[in-house]
Amino acid sequence: MKFKRKSSVKQMAVKTVTAGLLLNMLVLSPIPAMAESVQTPAPAGASTATATPATSGTAVTIPSIQSLGLNLKSAVLLEPTTGKVLLSLNADQPLPPASMTKMMTEYLIADAVKNGKLSWDQKVTVAENAAEQIGSRIFLAVGDQHTIEELYIAMAVGSANDATVALAETLSGSEQEFVKLMNETARKMGMKTAYFINSTGLSRDDMPAKYRPDTDKETVMSAMDAAILAQHIVTDHPDFSKYTTIQSYKFRERDAAPMINYNWMLEANKNIANFKAYAYPGLDGLKTGHTSSAGNCFTGTAVRDGMRLISVVMGANSEAHRFTETRKVLDFGFNNFEVKQVVSAKATVAGNETVPVEKGKKSEVPVVTDAGATFVVPKGTASPQITTAVQINDPSTLVAPIAQGTKVGKVTYTYKVNGLNPQQKTVNLITSEEAEKAGWFKLLFRAIGNFFRDIFSGIKNLF
Repeated sequence: MKFKRKSSVKQMAVKTVTAGLLLNMLVLSPIPAMAESVQTPAPAGASTATATPATSGTAVTIPSIQSLGLNLKSAVLLEPTTGKVLLSLNADQPLPPASMTKMMTEYLIADAVKNGKLSWDQKVTVAENAAEQIGSRIFLAVGDQHTIEELYIAMAVGSANDATVALAETLSGSEQEFVKLMNETARKMGMKTAYFINSTGLSRDDMPAKYRPDTDKETVMSAMDAAILAQHIVTDHPDFSKYTTIQSYKFRERDAAPMINYNWMLEANKNIANFKAYAYPGLDGLKTGHTSSAGNCFTGTAVRDGMRLISVVMGANSEAHRFTETRKVLDFGFNNFEVKQVVSAKATVAGNETVPVEKGKKSEVPVVTDAGATFVVPKGTASPQITTAVQINDPSTLVAPIAQGTKVGKVTYTYKVNGLNPQQKTVNLITSEEAEKAGWFKLLFRAIGNFFRDIFSGIKNLF
């Protein structure tokens, strides 16, 4: 009898193991993902690379940076929503940025208005430091009064050093206190080389002697840092173009002529005789710069077919040259790349369609992404090869009741470019429906079921 009982138990255990194996094969076996191997461009400056569209066997050729024939000290091209660098030429070399420095002043003043610390119609009384500025200016005198907005336009359009200092002193009390804020903000933004000694970009020797900082350093900023700063401007203050696209501005009624925007590439200039050769479709900012030490610089931004790009050129040999070089850089981006959403919001992740739930009416709850994933890809790439990495929260935290929309994990999508400089996007996994708590009766029977399951598991281990 003992023998028969043992045999019966063994048969039952074998059936249990077999059923378990079948169940595991059905539940755990991943569904093969349909993906195409896509060759993508190497970082700018490397040899020419190709990208193979998923829809055909024809290669899309990305030109090398050498083929552009750039004659600059440094340059960079950035797509701001992904942070993807599409072109890089000595991009991390710290150089004098001249009036491109004013982008930081523009950012901080716009931020102060946005946060209620300043208002556009607030009156500013001009002090000595501002009045004594040289270079580009609107000839402010001590005691003059103008609004924040009037001074901001003078800074953005006419690159006025006196207006810039007046704004800096209004926000921080003195220009040097404002400079502390500039450097602190640069670090927060992730700018690696940027160092400011004033709000304008003037060389130290060109500052009023009484207001020069006690340092032998000069303002420096790499092309990459300038692009990062511009990225924050267009992202945090998307209304920036309200001021940067102003073609001309008469600061005072008594002024003989209006100031003219130093940015010749504004799209609106396509009908202006002197500038139409430089006007660029979709270009709406940002800032020029020039000193004898910096040469001619320009941070530009343009949008085309829904994609915005930021370009920086430093060390051009003339005013016109900085714009013709910018055209080459922007054309490289718009002609060869596009932004593609590779995963939509509220999407499921293969193999992770649900997460287990303790004490719920159901033992698991469906999950989806809370946002989409967008990457910059070579034009013609229909189905970029994307890899995923999923991380689910500690199971002890997944206890019913759980509200719909609760974060229960995250997924990181990675798009590799020839194995270099991968683009990554991490989004949350959230519950797509509520996980209700089960009643005590259901929990009791579930506990009994778990008890007997543990017994059978113990018996299985005997064999």
